[in-house]
Amino acid sequence: MPIVGFRSAIFKREKQVKVLLIDDHPLILSALEVVVRRLAQDVSVTCAANAVLAREALAASADFDLALLDLQLGDDDGFAVLADLRASFPAVPVVIVSASDRRAHVLRAIDLGAMGFVCKCAGNDTLLKALEMVMSGGIYLPATIMRTAPASDDDAAYRANDLAGRNAAGSQENTDLVISRLGLTRRQSEVLALLLRGQSNKLIARALNLSVETIKDHVAAVLRALKVSSRTQAVLVVGEMSNPGGAWRHGPGNGGLRPDVLQGGAASRPSS
Repeated sequence: MPIVGFRSAIFKREKQVKVLLIDDHPLILSALEVVVRRLAQDVSVTCAANAVLAREALAASADFDLALLDLQLGDDDGFAVLADLRASFPAVPVVIVSASDRRAHVLRAIDLGAMGFVCKCAGNDTLLKALEMVMSGGIYLPATIMRTAPASDDDAAYRANDLAGRNAAGSQENTDLVISRLGLTRRQSEVLALLLRGQSNKLIARALNLSVETIKDHVAAVLRALKVSSRTQAVLVVGEMSNPGGAWRHGPGNGGLRPDVLQGGAASRPSS
């Protein structure tokens, strides 16, 4: 039974794919368009040079499959734009494509609901792989988000350097498998699936027809099960465990991510 809130694990390449590109540099828009047109045979691309045009495009047609957002949009704050898009158009996954690869920026973007983060210095194939992963229900994180850490005698399964060589996010199939093995209740599994889609507590409550307070209780139970203290950490942990061939144990003594892995991350706070 598929987890609520995820797209199909198999991306239907035969259907038209609608992509919104949000960047204020024409050359970057042209380069991004070349890559996204490789997603399927029929790709419709809309370009927006600022946040106002992006909102207008999404308001006019809410069936976009994907949006790519630059964090530097002239006078617009990219993080504020991201938060607004996720709140106003939660069905459209947003991937950040930024000149910055700072850990704090990556974690803040994921905390605000981005489904992926790709540095502009990455190659076209890396970007294409990231977009395909997001389109199939995964979360794409750059390899630099995971720091190399030596294995200890009591944590032989943990290999941060091995994870760093792969993307710290899994496909829909792997993510579903991870969720099923966490020992959560059905409702907690549904909440976690929607949390991984970057949805706020209010949106999760609306989707599951529950109160926000009830959702907060379920989120707290999910975080305890994952042995983490924030939604962003939960995304990273599930991403690690979903990684094919990656270790199931995600920290010393199976007790959560190592502190150095999450250094610079967003502060733990509930999402309203």
